[in-house]
Amino acid sequence: MTSRRIAEDSDKVPAAITTVGRDDLQQGRRQIGLDESLARVPGLFVQNPDNFAQDLRISSRGFGARANFGIRGIRMYIDGVPITLPDGQTTVDSIDIGAMDRIDVMRGPSSSLYGSSSGGVIQIHSQDGPEEPFVEARVSVGEFSLEKYQLTAGGQAQAFNYFLNLSYLDFDGYRDHSETRTGMVNAKLRYDIDETSDLSLIFNATDSPKADDPGALTRAEVRRDRRQASARNRLFAAGEEMDQQRLGLVYSKSFGERHELTVRNHYVWRDFDNRLPFLSGGSVDLDRFFLGGGLQYAYTGDVVDRALRLVLGFDADAQLDDRRRYDNVFGERGSLTFDQDEDVTAYGAYLQGQLDLGWKLLLTAGVRLDWVTFDVDDSFLADGDDSGNRTFDEASPSVGLVWSPLAGLNLYGNFSTSFETPTTTEFANPAGGGLNPDLTSATAMNFELGAKGLLPGRLRYELAVFRVKVDDELVPFELPGQPGRSFFRNAGKSTRDGVELGLSVEPLSGLLGTLSYTYSDFTYDRYSTPGGVFDGNRIPGVPRHRFFFEAAYRHTSGFYAMWDVHFVDDFYANDANTVRSDSYWVSNIRIGHRIRFGNVEIEPFAGVKNLFDRSYDANVRINAFGGRYFEPAADRNFFGGLRLRYDFAG
Repeated sequence: MTSRRIAEDSDKVPAAITTVGRDDLQQGRRQIGLDESLARVPGLFVQNPDNFAQDLRISSRGFGARANFGIRGIRMYIDGVPITLPDGQTTVDSIDIGAMDRIDVMRGPSSSLYGSSSGGVIQIHSQDGPEEPFVEARVSVGEFSLEKYQLTAGGQAQAFNYFLNLSYLDFDGYRDHSETRTGMVNAKLRYDIDETSDLSLIFNATDSPKADDPGALTRAEVRRDRRQASARNRLFAAGEEMDQQRLGLVYSKSFGERHELTVRNHYVWRDFDNRLPFLSGGSVDLDRFFLGGGLQYAYTGDVVDRALRLVLGFDADAQLDDRRRYDNVFGERGSLTFDQDEDVTAYGAYLQGQLDLGWKLLLTAGVRLDWVTFDVDDSFLADGDDSGNRTFDEASPSVGLVWSPLAGLNLYGNFSTSFETPTTTEFANPAGGGLNPDLTSATAMNFELGAKGLLPGRLRYELAVFRVKVDDELVPFELPGQPGRSFFRNAGKSTRDGVELGLSVEPLSGLLGTLSYTYSDFTYDRYSTPGGVFDGNRIPGVPRHRFFFEAAYRHTSGFYAMWDVHFVDDFYANDANTVRSDSYWVSNIRIGHRIRFGNVEIEPFAGVKNLFDRSYDANVRINAFGGRYFEPAADRNFFGGLRLRYDFAG
């Protein structure tokens, strides 16, 4: 388990952790979104899988549910390299599921190790090349003109391990004006310098020349035609184009059995054009350079005859954005209205230790110090100079205890704190340029009790009960003149009480049942705006009850079949709690057969999404203006494909 910076058995970690393996990520799936596999994780709620211009929205314990695009409140990493920006924003439009080996999800505040984050950490691990080289081709097709092509190769050549993945997605989408096209290259290369050290290179190049945004609809528009796009989004050709390259380097060195050093370095270049559904400033041109590095030292030894593990580290990251806004003249770029450089620098130092206390007790404690600075240099002076800067400095302690009185029974408790700064986008000033002077960071305290383990009879379980107290929660709102663009303000105080349950059992050889349940009672304790007082209201965007069940059968002949059911309770779409998104049940099936002929493996597969043709909302835009909250999900649709693999064995 490596979702934490202390590598250890996840059952001995005083936190809620779930791992999603390669078969659950890839087998018989379309492989176009993380929503396909993350729905099984208790505590996570995934929305917006069909709008590639707005990106996937993942919330953990409610953190991230407010995001107007991308992922907020959760730190994300690929092979130890951060893809979350220093300002806290994450996009997953450059991730290919076909390159993944597994995902580790740690839920709950984690700022004591990773910096600004309240919802947790998602660690994505790419595949390594196997000992024997292989090459693989895969094609997926489906309704709404879905086409995805993949080519993968990997292997081991003496001290050099390599894995390469190329893919291309062409998808018209369920709704009008929702077409997307994306090409991607992923590479993971590792060189074993000697028995104690290695150097890994992680590379991604993504070219997305088209990602249309169909926009949100009112409930009346949804009832009239679920597949229509918002009239304004069509009028202003809302959507985006993106070109990005990401390079990461990770060096690891062991000094005997007690000492280990890890050094990372990464760079991201991103060119981004976005058209929003309004005239004034509705065309965005963003050039981004994201770079950073980190140094981590780990010690494993003994103190007074007790096992001790210490991790000490330092992170430094910088985000350099050159942002311009122009008038959006019905899809064409008009006059310049906004021009500023937005720089974010983040420094963090952390120390965490794990000590065996005896009596089957394991203590984990740590602290992190963070400094995050936002610096804006305004170059558009027609409306005055809005240059300025803001600095946030936070200390984030954590402490946890695991007691393992019996084999298969691990009880834990933890206390931790976290903070979240606004992103550069959330810092947008409703009054003009520069940074919103009224916005500050959100802070949270987390109290959690849990149990987890593996019992005889092949039953794995996890249970977490938590309370999170949040001050100055960041809440979105829209202005009448700029629909589709979110601004942010701070709520006073809120409380999040929740229960997360996960079970998996193998009653028969090859048959695996997976169940998860999430209960979320999230409310504002104190929150008022010029539009009303919302004390006691439920936090929007988070259903109170969620349930997931999957039955998966894999036969030794290579045949497999999976059926899953997902229930989402109704939830509010606005702070006033006057608009709801209805509850729904949705079910999916997939089948396939892996057939081996010597060195060749063939795998045809097929599936049905939304088997019972339910009507529900794929996404809800929180506090949207004019009643445009809802983005309808696709009705019943079919897909299928073929995977062909050749192993150069012998």
